[in-house]
Amino acid sequence: MDDVEWENILSGSSDRSIRLYNPIKASASTPSSGLIQTYSAHGYEVLDLAVTDDNARFASVGGDRQVFLWDVATAKTVKRWTGHAGRVNCVSFGGDGDGVVVSGSYDATVRLWDCKSQSAKPIQVLEESKDSVSSLHVVGHEIVTGSVDGRMRLYDLRMGMIHVDFVGQPITSVQQTRDGNAVLVSTLDSTIRLMDKGNGQMLQCYRGHGNKDYRIRSCLGLADAVVVSGSEDGEIYAWDLLEGKVIDKLKAHDGKVASALAFSGARKEWASAGVDGTVVVWGMP
Repeated sequence: MDDVEWENILSGSSDRSIRLYNPIKASASTPSSGLIQTYSAHGYEVLDLAVTDDNARFASVGGDRQVFLWDVATAKTVKRWTGHAGRVNCVSFGGDGDGVVVSGSYDATVRLWDCKSQSAKPIQVLEESKDSVSSLHVVGHEIVTGSVDGRMRLYDLRMGMIHVDFVGQPITSVQQTRDGNAVLVSTLDSTIRLMDKGNGQMLQCYRGHGNKDYRIRSCLGLADAVVVSGSEDGEIYAWDLLEGKVIDKLKAHDGKVASALAFSGARKEWASAGVDGTVVVWGMP
């Protein structure tokens, strides 16, 4: 699931399809009324999406080991890259003008693809992970990755350096803070940690939700004032970033796993997606 500053919502599913919705036109009784476009090309489940800053293109990855670059308006693929030896778990844009797609896979590699090149080969392969790469976040010349091997890796591509922090539990989600000083890390011990990017120390932790079996992603919202995560019991939890206290808990997705979250940067709204096949848009008071 990805947000597009927030007029529309893009979602990927285990039914192999990608759907673009206008949440304003949808209703609880007829959610399909907000459907704008359906994108079909994947042969297996869709596991992650990333959208360019201008909302004109998006990338998708999934169980078919491929990385697709799409044109939003025409609903056609512009590029199809192959090379990963296992399912592709995560994807993000980087580089000038979102000219690079970065993908992380079950094969323990991160691959960088040039959107402007005619070559089908990656421009760089990062092979330091010892297990599946579950999440990544690209900011400027830096790539933060989280792996099932329990390590968070920070790649500084400009300096050609890598910094590794041992978290000790399989990582399901990573996101840098807006100021670039810390990384929010979710793990399979039902804990979310705020890690200092410079020295690897834990600044704060967030507990209360359940996350031991599924890949559940957390995110920052309201100018990094809150941490939000789904839970395996279908509830949505929100914590105060600095104090680490639960400030809200919402029931959602019919008690089933709430796996993905995205905050709108333009308005006080956020969306959650669950294994019940629904995307829910929430408003802040």
